[in-house]
Amino acid sequence: MADVGETVLADTVGFIRHLPHDLVAAFKATLQETRQATLLLHVVDAADVRVQENIEAVNTVLEEIDAHEIPTLMVMNKIDMLDNFEPRIDRDEENKPIRVWLSAQTGVGIPQLFQALTERLSGEVAQRTLRLPPQEGRLRSRFYQLQAIEKEWMEEDGSVSLQVRMPIVDWRRLCKQEPALIEYVI
Repeated sequence: MADVGETVLADTVGFIRHLPHDLVAAFKATLQETRQATLLLHVVDAADVRVQENIEAVNTVLEEIDAHEIPTLMVMNKIDMLDNFEPRIDRDEENKPIRVWLSAQTGVGIPQLFQALTERLSGEVAQRTLRLPPQEGRLRSRFYQLQAIEKEWMEEDGSVSLQVRMPIVDWRRLCKQEPALIEYVI
């Protein structure tokens, strides 16, 4: 997406209710990568009479896989099957997009989805300068994987200094995964 840089969209299996326990466990195993997301798109069939039940089922699974705190944009799909429904973006009290109403079938509302995605993904940015000791090559590699390095230079003592820029949610996630990271901020 032009306004937010390189964007990766990954589709996971849908959440299905009333599955045997073994199958639920298998689905959850495939959903673990969901925890790495910057933003979750929770796609809901707006025309389904069990819409609220379906939303709650997904939220339950997100809690079970420890992904319930990841920012979420709800996408209410199939508005073409509802009477007198126009595409729109619903916003919270801070004017942040929280829900988009659209029809993937007809394409109506897709521009609103891209607008909401742009607003949500171009949010707060973390800019930090780090000094990594030589033994932290793995951490340096993580920043490259995240495409967060703006500038890199070697220090006389063999350490590497990095100037990084990344979405604040990615920075916080990385700090949680790598507690020693905070010690390297200069």
